[in-house]
Amino acid sequence: MSYNKIHLIGFAGKDAQIYDFPDGSRVASFTLATTERGYTTASGATVPEQTQWHNIVCRGNSCSFAEKHVKKGAGLSVEGKLKYRRYTTASGAEITVAEIYAEKVEFFSFGKKKE
Repeated sequence: MSYNKIHLIGFAGKDAQIYDFPDGSRVASFTLATTERGYTTASGATVPEQTQWHNIVCRGNSCSFAEKHVKKGAGLSVEGKLKYRRYTTASGAEITVAEIYAEKVEFFSFGKKKE
């Protein structure tokens, strides 16, 4: 048995974009930034903070939430499945894109910053 589940907590990189299709279905997409803190190793080497950008795709209820509430900078919790999509550009290059197909999108509060 296998299981494809991902849970990300981060900040929206842009407002959700909504796409309407002829069959009446709708899809929302946006980017989500997650950041790992930098640190210093025992030997004194500095490892800088690292930000990863994730492509989020929403359908159904998660699309409705994204349309109304996903704005640039919003703190979000996203649960879904990791999927890969391939396409060929006009110049013939093959591109593979990793996307999170969101099943659940919610606001996430990061609380107060420590001073």
